[in-house]
Amino acid sequence: MRNILLHLRLPFSIFLLPVFLFALSQASAVDTGRAWWAFLLIHFLLYPASNAYNSYYDKDEGSIGLLEVPPPVSRGLLLTAWGLDLLAILLAFVADLGLPFIIYLLIYGSISKAYSYPWIRLKKYPVLSWLVVGLFQGGFTYLATVQVVSEIAITELLNVRHLLPALICTSNLWAVYPLTQVYQHEEDARRGDLTYSRLVGIKGTFLNAALFFTLSFAGFLYYFLQFGTYNTLFILILCMGPVLGYFGAWWWMVHKNPAEANFRHTMRMNVLASLGLNLFFGILCFSTL
Repeated sequence: MRNILLHLRLPFSIFLLPVFLFALSQASAVDTGRAWWAFLLIHFLLYPASNAYNSYYDKDEGSIGLLEVPPPVSRGLLLTAWGLDLLAILLAFVADLGLPFIIYLLIYGSISKAYSYPWIRLKKYPVLSWLVVGLFQGGFTYLATVQVVSEIAITELLNVRHLLPALICTSNLWAVYPLTQVYQHEEDARRGDLTYSRLVGIKGTFLNAALFFTLSFAGFLYYFLQFGTYNTLFILILCMGPVLGYFGAWWWMVHKNPAEANFRHTMRMNVLASLGLNLFFGILCFSTL
């Protein structure tokens, strides 16, 4: 049971919380009850189920997200993953969150399983897996959150007001996701997985992150000038300045010594980025709800 709980990696959901908070802060109208349900189902059932399923099939021996020394996996971990997914769908039905959100849970759960399932294993296709992870953990989750908390028609999401922040979320994930793989090159090579980070190399991973962080910031700049205020951009810079500073310092350390692209620096980067974005979007939620 302890090993199963560790492989759920519940604290890892904090790293993906900014997408939810961004959507919550930008939704035109928020049903508080539906928002709480969506938060719980996504972060305490859907994401942990994905973590458990991927851990079962990957059987990592080296460090993975938040687990520097992963414990062994068992059949119970696989059953837990399926159980959490089914429970999420059942509770979404009981809470009357609507068919679009239930479909989101089904699609996300299916895509996350295809990522590691041996017969499909999206993970072995470096560019495709990178695109898919960014799209579904980023933009797709953003739009699903806006839809469920506001209870609006899907067609109402098809405008710049919603699609641009969804794209910003995707860009952020395209920057961060390869960084989470940068210390796993040996482990991935042992399994024969050519991840996106392995494909582009350590230097390419950092260049990719710099490019998509820049695109994300440009997206924020345009979006908040159109739909927000200059004060919002000022708060963003305050919250994310330390993150960008650490990224730059880490990149310089890796440039001098590639061994610095390790588990501990990656986790520090993840923690700083999630804290900065969660703080920023939390302030936006507090000021708009």
